[in-house]
Amino acid sequence: MSERTPFDDGATTTTGEDREVLGWEQFGGFSRELARDIVASGWMPDLVIAVARGGLLPAGALAYALGVKAMGTLNVEFYTGVGETLPEPVVLPPLMDTSELPGHKVLVVDDVADSGKTLALVMDMIRAKGLPVDADRDGTVESSAPVDARSAVIYAKSASIIDPDYVWRHTDRWINFPWSTLPPVTEE
Repeated sequence: MSERTPFDDGATTTTGEDREVLGWEQFGGFSRELARDIVASGWMPDLVIAVARGGLLPAGALAYALGVKAMGTLNVEFYTGVGETLPEPVVLPPLMDTSELPGHKVLVVDDVADSGKTLALVMDMIRAKGLPVDADRDGTVESSAPVDARSAVIYAKSASIIDPDYVWRHTDRWINFPWSTLPPVTEE
């Protein structure tokens, strides 16, 4: 799969706090580069799943760059603040409808594989256990659907317990993403 030079600063910058800063312009470049790597691998997804919230914008950008219109979202909570996490990641409702996924290729996208726990949870859920299937759409999970899935992230860190299939950059710095650097407006 694809990798850039480990721990390469590339087009990103750092602040006095030794942080990786991804700007909107670099964000657009990442999505095209990573999409080219995915296409070059010979594997093409039928569906892109975003790991919310951090993976929402990267997943959308990759889906556009790959020409994939089918998208889904899995909501996972792990980080509660800068460097603060729950003991383990937790999947939050609502669960996406996965009844049509068996036999399809799925690209799971997140912003960063930091500890890798969130991405590992999602990939295990999709590959090993399968995605929950509510075939009659009554709110009851009747079965699970194993799926041919690969993962893509903007950044991967050396401490990650999972090696994503597609990585744009490696870093061990805290990352400032353009969509999450400022506090919520409710705190202003």
